[in-house]
Amino acid sequence: MTKKLIKVMDTSFRDGFQSVYGARVFVDDFLPALKSAVNAGIKHFEVAGGARFQSPIFYCNENAFETMDKIRATVGPDVNLQSLARGVNVVGLDSQPRDMINLHAKMFKKHGVTTVRNFDALNDVNNLIYSGQCIKDNGLKHEVTITMMELPIGCTGAHDPEFYERVLRSILDAGIPFDSIAFKDASGTSAPRKVYETIKRTREILGADAHIRFHSHETAGTGLAAYLAALEGGADGIDLAMKPVSGGTAQPDIVSMWHALKGTEYDLGIDINKILETEEIFKECMKDYFLPPEALAVNPMIISSPLPGGALTANTQMMRDNGVMDKFPEVVAAMKEVVEKGGFGTSVTPVSQFYFQQAFNNVMFGSWKKIAEGYGKMVLGYFGKTPCEPDPEVVKIAEEQLGLQPTTELVVDLNDKDPNKGIKAATKMLEDAGLEVNDENIFIAGACKEKGIMFLQGKGQIGVRKNCPAQTCSTPSAGGNEFTVNVNGKAYAVKLDGENKAVVNGKSYDISVKEGIAEKTSSSSAAGGTDVTAGVPGNVLRIEANEGDSVAEGDVIMVLEAMKMEIEIKSPVSGTVQSIAVSQGDRVVTGQMLAVVG
Repeated sequence: MTKKLIKVMDTSFRDGFQSVYGARVFVDDFLPALKSAVNAGIKHFEVAGGARFQSPIFYCNENAFETMDKIRATVGPDVNLQSLARGVNVVGLDSQPRDMINLHAKMFKKHGVTTVRNFDALNDVNNLIYSGQCIKDNGLKHEVTITMMELPIGCTGAHDPEFYERVLRSILDAGIPFDSIAFKDASGTSAPRKVYETIKRTREILGADAHIRFHSHETAGTGLAAYLAALEGGADGIDLAMKPVSGGTAQPDIVSMWHALKGTEYDLGIDINKILETEEIFKECMKDYFLPPEALAVNPMIISSPLPGGALTANTQMMRDNGVMDKFPEVVAAMKEVVEKGGFGTSVTPVSQFYFQQAFNNVMFGSWKKIAEGYGKMVLGYFGKTPCEPDPEVVKIAEEQLGLQPTTELVVDLNDKDPNKGIKAATKMLEDAGLEVNDENIFIAGACKEKGIMFLQGKGQIGVRKNCPAQTCSTPSAGGNEFTVNVNGKAYAVKLDGENKAVVNGKSYDISVKEGIAEKTSSSSAAGGTDVTAGVPGNVLRIEANEGDSVAEGDVIMVLEAMKMEIEIKSPVSGTVQSIAVSQGDRVVTGQMLAVVG
C-alpha cells in the first residue's frame, strides 16, 4: 500500500519552549539538539516569533535577532525556518502601524526566516490583509491561519465549522496571497469531530493541491485525537514536538504520533531511531532547566476555560516570580466568564493574555473592578471585530475605566495616526536614550518599548529558571564560591568567579561585593506623609514623578509591570512627592511602600 506522506514541522524550538518554559531558554543551550534534529532528517522547524521574540530580550538578556542568526547558521541554508506572527500585532501584545508591520517582515527575512505563519486572534480578516501582503512582498512564504478553540460549556455563536468556513471564504474574497493555510488551536480544546469537519470543508473549497496544516496542544488531553481527525479530514501537514517539550501543554510528540499512525495509510517519513537519539540529546541539553509541573499535566478544566499551553506556563512563570502561584486555580476558573463576555476571540496570543490578565484582575481586585487594558481595548474594538458582540455591561465598564469610545475603525488606520507608535516614535526612543538607530533597534524599541530600551542600554535582566529546580536557598558548595540565591522568591545560580566577577545562570557580570547593603529609607510616616504602596507584585517599569514634584490626587507616580500589564500607581492624595523608595527595574511585592506624598 502506498502511504500518504504527512509533512511534519517540528515546533520544539519555539512553541515547545513557550509552552513548557515560558520561552525562557538560552539559545546556545539548545543548538546541539537542533543540529541533531537536522541530522535526523527534519527539514522544517518553528524557531522564531511569538514569545520567542520578546522572551529572549525580557528574560534571557539575548538579542532575538542574534538568536535567529545563530539558528540559521546551525541548520544551514536549505532548512525551512518558520516564525509566528500575530497579524497587526506581529510579535507583541500591542498592535502596530503599517510601517512597523512591514519592518517586521523585512527583519525576519533578513535574519533567516523562510515562512511566516500569520494569524489574527479575533479571526478578523482585515488584520491579515496588509500583514500578509508585507510577508509576500519581502520574499517570505505566507501561511495564512485561522485560529480555533472550543467555546466554554453551554456557549454558542462562534467556533464551529460554519464559522471557520466563513472566515476562510473571507480570506479568499479579500484576495490575501498565501502559500499554505493552517488551523491553529492554541488551547488544544477543539473537539476532534469539529476538526475533521473543518478540515474536510477546507479541502473541498481549496482543492487537492492546497497545503493544509493543523496545529494543536495536548493541554486538554485530546490533541492526538484531534490530529488523527485532521488527517482523516484531509490535512497534509501537522506540527509535532520532541521530548522534553512535547505532550502536556505542548504539541504531541513525534514518536507518539508515529506510533499512533502504525497500520494506517499515513507516514511521517522519519527515521524513528534517529528521532529517539535526538530526543535524548535534547533532554540532556535541557536537564538543568526548571520544568513546571503544570507543563506536563492534562487539565480538563481547560476545556471550559480555554487557556493555551504557551500562555499557561508563561503566566505561571510570572506568577511564581511574583509570589502569587497559589491564585492560579482561581484565575483559570475565572477565565470562563471572561471568555463568555469578551466576544469569543480565540484564546491565542494576544487575546489569551488579555483573557488571563482580566481573570487575574478579577481574582486580585474583585470581579470587573479593574479592566485590563488589552481586554478593555479588545471589547471596545481597538484590535478589530470580535466574532460575537461582547457583553454590553463589560463594554460600558471598559469605556468608563479606560476613557475610550468604542470604535469600528481599521486597526492599522488607528495605529498610523498614533504618534506613540511606529518607526518615528521608536527612533525618538532610541535617540533619547543615546542608542544607535538601525532597523533592528527600531523594531526592538517599537515591539518591546521601555523594556526593549533597557535591554539595548545593557540593563537587561535574567529571568531563566535554570540550575535551581527546588527554588530554595542553599549553602555554599565545598569550594565556598557557588550559591543558589533567592531574591523575592526567584532563584539564581550564582558562582563567584574571581575578583569582582560573578557568573549568574551561566552569564558573567562585573560586581562589587561589600559588607552590608545600603538600603533606601524613608521618613514617610514620621514626616506626616502618605505611603503609596503596591497593590500587586511586579517590576517597576517607569517612574513618572520625581522627589519634590507637586501631584494631585489620582496623578500617576509610577508604572509597574505585572503579568505583562502596565499597572499605574496613582497618588492617593494631593501634595508633594517626599520620597521615591524604588528604582526602575526593581521587583516589588504587594503592600511594599513605593513612594511618599505629603
